[in-house]
Amino acid sequence: MYSPQILKRISNKKLFTHGVFWLIMYTYYVGSNWAFYENKMALFEKYFIKTNLQILLSYAIIYILIPHLLNKSRKIIFILSGLISIYIIYVLYTAYRFYIFDPKYPDIYRKFDLYERITDFNLYFNEITWFIFPTIILVALQYYNDQKEVLSLREQKKTTELNLLKNQLNPHFLFNTLNNLYTLALKKSDKTPEVIGKLSAILDYMLYHCNDKFVALSDEISLINNYIELEKIRYGRRLEITFDYKISKETKIAPLILLSFVENAFKHGVKEEINLAEIKINLYTNENEILFRLENSIPFHKQKNEFKNSNSIGLRNIKKQLNILYPNSHALEISERSNNYLVTLKMIPNDP
Repeated sequence: MYSPQILKRISNKKLFTHGVFWLIMYTYYVGSNWAFYENKMALFEKYFIKTNLQILLSYAIIYILIPHLLNKSRKIIFILSGLISIYIIYVLYTAYRFYIFDPKYPDIYRKFDLYERITDFNLYFNEITWFIFPTIILVALQYYNDQKEVLSLREQKKTTELNLLKNQLNPHFLFNTLNNLYTLALKKSDKTPEVIGKLSAILDYMLYHCNDKFVALSDEISLINNYIELEKIRYGRRLEITFDYKISKETKIAPLILLSFVENAFKHGVKEEINLAEIKINLYTNENEILFRLENSIPFHKQKNEFKNSNSIGLRNIKKQLNILYPNSHALEISERSNNYLVTLKMIPNDP
């Protein structure tokens, strides 16, 4: 959100830009008609009044009619209101000519009938283009600036999404998987196509299938299975893992929430284990609840407090996501025992 100082700066810049624009318009009118007026004061006064009436019309259309009518899909009312606004300006200018300008400079203009002039709609339609010309320029400039802002916001959104993706997928996992893939390729292992397929499936899912707020739970299970299979290749016999799941009905879940816990278990329960590491994952659903339970061993040499501190940032991020996506509809319990770490997550199925 913009601070008051920034808003003031933007407002002052916009005011200055518009002031320069109208000064240029007035200079253009005077300059283009300079040769046709012997009385220069009459020239200055006439186009000063005309320019001010154009200013009044332009801001009435830009800041009243467009936001309240055109932007709310009231196009017919917008057109009618625009024509009426232009007609009012036309009448004001004609009245000014009749009552002030012409009597002041009788040698320049001949007298005319006011009623006849303001009811002459042919003349009115001929004047529309002249009166609305600056408005068209300002609207075009505003549209251009709005499009620039939209493009800027899109770029910011892309950057944010990429940063989120980096946080969601541990770069060490990707790096190690590629290293394993390289080793398998050198050995011409039969597992090479399988690893490529699973890594491709994970990246495809994260890049193109996690845009929705909720996704099918079965897709998340496939993602976790692919992740586990790749980590099995990495750790080999050092890892003993089970993933049991039973879905009573297809439901939806926030993407990557469960994977975050699985990744955390590998990061802190397997990576630093020099002996056998164990992970047990259970996932069940019923009509009213999704139950996720993950238990992983703690490396023998890791101190209790150190393990807690190493998890704090990642777990805080997961908790924030749960609070946003499942407010008052989830229960998360995390406990550390003597030799293992247990996560229990219960969620009410969210099927929007």
